[in-house]
Parts: sequence; structure tokens; C-alpha cells
Amino acid sequence: MPNIRGRSSSLRRWGAVSLTAALLGGTACAAPADGGDGRPKVLTTFTVIADMVRNVAGDHLQVESITRPGAEIHGYQPTPDDLVRAQDADLVLDNGLGLEGWFAQFTDRVDAPTATLTEGVETIPIAAGEYEGRANPHAWMSPDNAAVYIANIRDALTELDPEHADDYAANARAYTDRVAEVGDYLQTELKDLPEGSRALVTCEGAFSYLARDTGLEEKYLWAVNADSQGTPQQIASAVEFVRDNDVPAVFCETTVNDKAQRQVARESGARFAGELYVDSLSRPGGPVPTYLDLLGHDAQTIVEGLTGEPADPPPSVSGGTGGTDKEEPQEGGDAP
Repeated sequence: MPNIRGRSSSLRRWGAVSLTAALLGGTACAAPADGGDGRPKVLTTFTVIADMVRNVAGDHLQVESITRPGAEIHGYQPTPDDLVRAQDADLVLDNGLGLEGWFAQFTDRVDAPTATLTEGVETIPIAAGEYEGRANPHAWMSPDNAAVYIANIRDALTELDPEHADDYAANARAYTDRVAEVGDYLQTELKDLPEGSRALVTCEGAFSYLARDTGLEEKYLWAVNADSQGTPQQIASAVEFVRDNDVPAVFCETTVNDKAQRQVARESGARFAGELYVDSLSRPGGPVPTYLDLLGHDAQTIVEGLTGEPADPPPSVSGGTGGTDKEEPQEGGDAP
């Protein structure tokens, strides 16, 4: 169960007056926006976990994300509007594991309880770079870990709104089953890959947990989105790995520039097999408007890339409405 911090003796309190004034250049703090419908309001740090929360909350709660679709979370800079929206929140949920380093300026300033959704996840350390040894924060990319997130969401919502505890429990069970189908799909579709070619080569090292779940060796150009990425040394290392292991395909994420990974594909003879979503959902109507769509898109793209054959999407995934929703690449910030 997540450690809910805020409205009990162990809670961490927020409060926005002085910080909001600083962000607004010294002006008075704005009042919370109108438009509330009387339901408790849950604020999340990014769009992926907002969608997970909505699936557990049903119609009982308002759920909003601080960051917008397409945002690169690592280097996000909170705005005055973010602080205004946070002031009438009844609960704030974050990923933790150092993902939202930018969020620290909120944590002592807004009067709402908070909970971290990765509590209970068996973490994998980052293998190289500035953040070597720290826990990889991209735990939601694992369908297995998603069950931990969903359980923590259920518990946090139940503490916030115990009247609807049975609904939250039922929604969590059904949602966990749907997410698990994506993991089953990957296991089934990748089981016949040759042992030496069982590798997932990406731009950022955001797939450690997914690789662990599916028995794939992970290789990436850079560990964490940062100011310096796609260096000659990183490219040469990836090319050597792909050649030595006869890896058929490489991938990159939607929120970064894929130029370096396309160079890896050219020099190694592998295919550039497509873009993967990690840190953000797309806008409504885009290819991954929900977390299940994100997992399903990535799973299908990985399967098709590594097998070289067309594949149907996982059965639990509705699929987006087509098109691309790639944002302008954004550099990472101060947190992994």
C-alpha cells in the first residue's frame, strides 16, 4: 500500500502561496479555477498515470494531469497554472523513483495528500551515465509492474473516498486483467525468437522492466534523456552490439530525435522498426490516447520489428485512430 502523505500525522503538506507568487513574478496568488463539479479532484504528475487513475476511479473522481500530452517529463518546468490547479486538489499522485525531479518545488507548498505509485516495485538500477546506480524510474512500461501501480491507485483512492471502495476494487481487478493481456501477448509472440537475437535496442534506457518481463536483453544509446545524447561513442557501441547479436531491428521514442538511432540501423544493417511511446500519451484521437493503447502500440511495434512479420494488436487494446502525434523533441532535465 502506498504511503499516503498529507492529511494524517505522517503526511507531507503542500501549500502554494509563496511559491506561486514567485512563479508569477511577485503577483498575488490566483484563486483556483472554477468548473469543479463537486467530486474530489485527483492530480497526477503525467498523462500515463492520469489515465490509469481514471480507469480505477470510474465516474467518482475528477482526474487531471499536470503535464500535457506529448510532454517530455524529465525536464518539465512547472507553470503558474499548474500551481493554481493544484490548490484545489484532494490528492496528488506521482511516479517517484526520481522521475519528477521538477516536482520538488511543489512538495512543501500545496495542501493536499500525496502518494507515490511505485512503492512495492522491484526496481532495476540504471546501468550507466550520470544516474548510474539509481533506480530506473520507467516502471510503468512493464505490464507486470502495472499491477503494482493499479493496486497503489486503488488503495490511495479508497483512503480518499472510502464510500466507493468496492467500486475501486472491482475496477482495479478488471483493469489489471486487461493490462496483463498485453504482457501475455508479448510473451507469446516473442517466444520463438532466436536466443542470440532476443534484444531490445532503443534510444533511451526506458525499457529495462519490459525487457526483464519478456526475456530480452536491453541495449540503448543513452541511459536517460539528457543534454548530450547520440554521441559517436554511444552510436558505435550500439552498432557493435546489433552486429554481434544479429539484432534485426532497432527503435526510438517519440519524445526524442531519432537521427542517431537511424544511423545505428544504417551502419549495422538492422531495420529502424518504428517509434515507441514512453513518457506521454497522445492527444485524444492520436495513436495512443490511453495507457492500454500505449502498451499495445509498443508491444505490436516491438513484435513486428523483431519478428519481421505483421502482427495483430493485443486483444485488450482498442487502438488509436491513426496518424502520428510526435511532439518536437525535448531535451531531458535534471532527473532520470
